[in-house]
Amino acid sequence: MSVIHSHRAGLAAGSAVAAVLLAGAFATPVFAADAAPSATALSEIIVTAQKRSENINDVPESLTAIGGEKLDVIRSSGGDIRVLSARVPSLLLESSFGRTFPRPYIRGLGNTDFDLNASQPVSFVYDDVVLENPILKGVPLFDIDQVEVLRGPQGTLFGRNTPAGVLKFDSVKPSQTFGGYAEASGATYGTVNAEGAVGGPIIADTLSGRISALYQHRDAWIDNTFTHDNNATGGYDEYALRGQLLLTPTPNFNALANLHYFHLDGTPQIFRANIITPGTDNLVPGFDPEKIAQDAQKRSFQKVKEVGGSLKMNYDFGGPVLTSITAYEHVTTLSHGDIDGGFGAVFAPPSGPGLIPFPSESADGLPYHAQWSEELRLAGKHDALSYTVGAFYFFEDVKIDSFDYNTLANGALDGFAIQHQKTTSWALFGNADYKLTSAWTVGGGLRYSNDSKDFLAQRFISPIGGGATPVLRANPNSDDVSFNVNTTYALTDDTNLYARAAKGYRAPSIQGRLLFGDTISVATKETLMSYEGGFKSYLFDHRVRVDADAFYYKVDNLQLTAVGGGANFNRLINAAHAEGYGFEFNGEAQPIERLIFTAGLSYNHTQIDDPHLTTQPCGDGCTVLDPAGALPGTVNIDGNSLPNAPRWIGNFTAGYSIPYGDGEFFAFTDWAYRSSVNFFLYQAKEFTGQHLLEGGLRLGYRAAGGKWEAAVFGRNITNRIQLEGAIDFDNLTGFVNDPRTVGVEVKTKF
Repeated sequence: MSVIHSHRAGLAAGSAVAAVLLAGAFATPVFAADAAPSATALSEIIVTAQKRSENINDVPESLTAIGGEKLDVIRSSGGDIRVLSARVPSLLLESSFGRTFPRPYIRGLGNTDFDLNASQPVSFVYDDVVLENPILKGVPLFDIDQVEVLRGPQGTLFGRNTPAGVLKFDSVKPSQTFGGYAEASGATYGTVNAEGAVGGPIIADTLSGRISALYQHRDAWIDNTFTHDNNATGGYDEYALRGQLLLTPTPNFNALANLHYFHLDGTPQIFRANIITPGTDNLVPGFDPEKIAQDAQKRSFQKVKEVGGSLKMNYDFGGPVLTSITAYEHVTTLSHGDIDGGFGAVFAPPSGPGLIPFPSESADGLPYHAQWSEELRLAGKHDALSYTVGAFYFFEDVKIDSFDYNTLANGALDGFAIQHQKTTSWALFGNADYKLTSAWTVGGGLRYSNDSKDFLAQRFISPIGGGATPVLRANPNSDDVSFNVNTTYALTDDTNLYARAAKGYRAPSIQGRLLFGDTISVATKETLMSYEGGFKSYLFDHRVRVDADAFYYKVDNLQLTAVGGGANFNRLINAAHAEGYGFEFNGEAQPIERLIFTAGLSYNHTQIDDPHLTTQPCGDGCTVLDPAGALPGTVNIDGNSLPNAPRWIGNFTAGYSIPYGDGEFFAFTDWAYRSSVNFFLYQAKEFTGQHLLEGGLRLGYRAAGGKWEAAVFGRNITNRIQLEGAIDFDNLTGFVNDPRTVGVEVKTKF
C-alpha cells in the first residue's frame, strides 16, 4: 500500500470511528435511572457465526442477525431473498434474472456476472450447507429461525469463496415439543403467500420430525401494449417443501436428515426498452410499471427445479464433539426473455419504444447440475481454550446451454453455445480462541484451500455470423492460505471491544459465454486483507443494544465482470487492486414496555486502483463520463467505485402494541434506504440507479400467546419506482423494483 493510500485509509478509519460514535449517541435514548428493567429488557441474540452457539456480543466480527417479526414482515407479499437488500448494513442484493439468481454485495464486493457458473465473493450457507451455484442461492425463505449476515472474510470456518462475507440461513429444527404454524395472505396483483410447518415427537426422546411447506403465486399483471394483451406477464407460481428427521438414540449421538424441494414456474426479469431519459438517470416521463411493449414476450418464461438433501451427525466424546455434514444439491433451470425490451428494429419497422438498434431474445439453462460437499470437524473446549479443526471437500458438475433467437423470424434459433465446468475443492482448517484473563480473549484461525476447475466451451451457431468454434478449454488450479486473528476485551459485563484482521481468498473464475465472442476468459485468484475494530454493548439495564465497527480492506487481483458493452461480450478481468473503507452500526432499543426500535447504518467507500484497467463502454445513446482508454473503443476505469456499491445504507423499524382483551393490537413499520449506485464498471449518466427508499407497514391484532393473528400490510407503501439495473449493449433498457402492494394476512400457531 502506498504512503498516500495508507494516510487516506487512516483518515477514513478515524472519520468512520467518529461517525460511529456520533450515530450511537444519537441512536441511544435517554432513560430514567430508576426505570424497571424487567419488562423492557431486550432478549439475548444467539448466533452461530463461529459454528458454535454464543451471544452476538461475544463474536469478534461485524455481523447482523434477523429473525422473528422483522423477518416475517419483510417477507410479506411473497418477497424472494432480495427482500434482505438494505435491511442490513452494507448488504445489497439485486438480480437481472428475476426471482432466482440473486447477486449479493457486502461492503461493495460482489459480482455482476449473469452467467450460470458465475463465482460470487459472498457465500450462501443454508442449514450448514454451502450453496455455490447462483441459481441455488435463489431458494426461498420459509420456516426460518434466523438469518445471519457475516461481513468481511470468512474463509477460516466457511471457505468456498467468502472474501466479502457470508449469508447464513438456519431453518427451524425438529424438537420433542409438538407445534407448528400456518399462515396465508392475499395482496395486490393476485399475490398469494401460504406457508406452514408442523413438527414434534415421533418416538419419545428418540426421534422427532418437522415438515415445512411454502406456496407463492402472483397473477400476470403487466399489460403488453404491442400485442394488446392485458395481464400478459409478471406472474409466477412457486412451491417448496422441506422435511427433517432428528434421531437421538443416545445422549452422545444425534443425526439430522434434511430433504428439500423447490419449484418455480414464472417470468424472467422484465426488461423495458428506453425507459431512461437520455443524458440523465431519470425514468422517462409517464413511465408506467404496469405496461411493456415487447414482441418476444409471449415466448418468455422461467423454470427452476431444485432438490437436495443433507445428513448432519454429531458425536460427543464427553467434551470434544465430532460433526459430519454430508450434502447433495441438484438444480435445473431454463430462462427465456426479451432482452432488448421492445419490438422490431430500426431496420425492420415498426420498432420501439425509442431506438432499437437490433432485436435480442435469448435463453440460458442448466440442463445438468450436481453438487456434493462433505465437512468433518472436531470442536471442543479445554480450560481456557476453545477450538475447531476440520476438513472440507466440495465437487460440482455444471452444464450450461446458451441460446440466441431471431426475434424478427418469430423466435428462430440463430445462436447456440455450451459450457461444461467441473470444480473440485478441498481444505483443512482450524480455529481457536484462548481466554488470557477473565476479560481478555485472543483468537485466530488458519485454512489451506486447494481448488481446480476443468472447463470447456464451444459455440455451434453464432448470431452475428461468426460460425462455430473449436472446443475451448481452461484448467486453472490454485491454492491459498486464509487466516484471521482477533482479540476481544470486556470493558464491563455488558460491553466488549474487539479487533480483527483477516485474509480472504477467491479461486479463479472462468467465463465462456461464446454467443458473441470467440474466446473464453479466466480471472486469476483474488486475495483480500481486511482490518476492522469495534464495540458491542448492552446499555440501560439491557434496554438498548448497540454495536459499531470501522473497517478497511484491500483486494489484490480483484475479479471483475465486464458485461455487455457495444459488442455484448461478457469477459472476466482482474483489477490490480481495489480498496474499501467505512463503518457499520446496529442498534436496538426498548425504551418502554411494548415499544421497540431497531436501526442500522453503513458507509462504504470503494475504489478501483489500477491505472491501466480499461473496459468497453455502452453502445450508442449513453453519456460516458470516463476518459478514453489506450485502445480505441475503451475507457479507463481507474478510480471508479465498484458496481452496485452504494455509499450509504440505512434501515429502521418500529413496533408498538396496545393490550386489548386477551391479546393486543400491534403496529410495525420498516424502512430501508440505499444511496445511488453505478450499474457497471464504467460511469455513464444514464446507468446510475438513484437513491431508493422503500417502506412497509403492518397493522393487526394478536391473540394471547400468539395463538393467532390477523393483519393488513403494505410493501413499498410510498410506491417509489426506481431503476435497479440496466442492459447496456443495445439501448437505454432497464428494470425496476416492484410497485406498491397491499394485502391481508392471517396466521395461527399451535
